Amino acid sequence: MSPLRVHWMLACCVLAAPVPGVAAEAYPAKPVRMIVAVPPGGPADILARLVGPRLSEALVQTVVIDNRPGANGNIAYEMAARAAPDGYTFVLVAAGVAINPSLYREVRYDPLRDFAAITLGVAVPNILIVHPSVPARSVPELIALAKSRAGQLTFASAGNGTSGHLALELFKLRAGMDAVHVPYKGGGPALAEVVAGQVQALFSLALAATPQIKAGRVRALAITSGKRSAVAPELPTVAELGFPGFEVIGWFGWLAPARTSRGVVTRLNTEIVKALNVPEVRERLLSQSTEPVGNSPEAFAAFIRSEHAKWADVIRRTGIRMD
Repeated sequence: MSPLRVHWMLACCVLAAPVPGVAAEAYPAKPVRMIVAVPPGGPADILARLVGPRLSEALVQTVVIDNRPGANGNIAYEMAARAAPDGYTFVLVAAGVAINPSLYREVRYDPLRDFAAITLGVAVPNILIVHPSVPARSVPELIALAKSRAGQLTFASAGNGTSGHLALELFKLRAGMDAVHVPYKGGGPALAEVVAGQVQALFSLALAATPQIKAGRVRALAITSGKRSAVAPELPTVAELGFPGFEVIGWFGWLAPARTSRGVVTRLNTEIVKALNVPEVRERLLSQSTEPVGNSPEAFAAFIRSEHAKWADVIRRTGIRMD
């Protein structure tokens, strides 16, 4: 074979070989789908529709919001876990993605194995509130009241396995107290019953509780974030009131299917974090008592691992199960 022929064949091979970084630079070449695990109108959907248009602009491709509610998010999470890891499908998840495998008898995804973390979007703390008739103006007073009336103090929740229910169970374990759990079908009905005085207390998502607190219809005792929150800086945390490490937040973040390329994950992380830091987006989120985060894929993956382990332990110790 002539030297000229050899050089020509080598040149063809070099041109055909994948070049590092080129795939990431070419991404995306078509519309991208963002699965959202709730119906339109909820906090996660609002977040998706705040970030979606800005992400579309940055990617120069349409980002299609695909609402897939049901089974506490499991329908959406299973769909995303099975999607092709090509960057054209990713999912906006809630805290349930890390909790559900311990809570439900049959979940067909593994939150630690089946996803690549992109970023934590927002944190939504719970606020411990009581009806004004409850003779407790602090967390220690509420615990003392519960212990003096064993099995009589009532706590509402948005339903079994929700953030407020798990906050209550962790609180009971840490405080060594008993209380009656009264589950409702949603945070709205639970909060309404506390406002009406039918139930005495509730760990309510801050975005729902804040208007009722400001109106004086309920009394706020503490917030469940790890440190004092910009949402309600005047409120002490449960952690600082004698329960170090106590943290229960609702949260929303983005995951891609496992084996999605690092380049694609990095691109999505960069653009979503930029969108979260747009002033009008931050202001809109803070006005709804949600705190923008926007962290690295590694930090979000570590957070999911810690959430999964924490709630698996609480669920095991309390025996909570969902069918």
